[in-house]
Amino acid sequence: METFRNMNLPNKLTCLRMLLVVPFVIFMLAGRAEGAFMVLSLVCFCAASLTDMLDGKIARSRGLITDFGKFMDPLADKLLVVSAMICLVELKRIPAWIVIIIIAREFIISGFRLIASDNGIVIAASWWGKTKTVSQMLMIILMIIHFTDGPMLIVQNVVMYAALILTVVSLIDYLWKNKNVLSMQS
Repeated sequence: METFRNMNLPNKLTCLRMLLVVPFVIFMLAGRAEGAFMVLSLVCFCAASLTDMLDGKIARSRGLITDFGKFMDPLADKLLVVSAMICLVELKRIPAWIVIIIIAREFIISGFRLIASDNGIVIAASWWGKTKTVSQMLMIILMIIHFTDGPMLIVQNVVMYAALILTVVSLIDYLWKNKNVLSMQS
């Protein structure tokens, strides 16, 4: 395994994203994401989200795509988003059933990618999947801020349901476009 010192920049950003999950969760739960703890949670989450955007762009533009990055980048993304959503359930800011659907989608896609990989197929992220990720991150940011009334509460709820719909649509799109992978397992 690569040591941190020898890693390229995109892989260091991926590791940073995973490390930021720890203070993010601490700030979310220790202070119930209120006041200064909310601000610190938000800073950690936004910084981690930026590393998600940057590591892929840097890796592709500079030809720095590695096996480590291919494996750890999606894992770091899932760790960040799932940790945030579980904290939000704990704080009663999002219904558990929505989080269950979102996490189930991630398990299904991960399993599907594993089957595809075993058959020598690499499946690229789709527009739907990228849009789903952006909507989930926006939803999490709004729920960390935690609007309790007024027009921003409506925006927060619309974004939550949009993220849920995009999660389901991206799953259906992913499975439909790659249905040949399942037929290989028959």
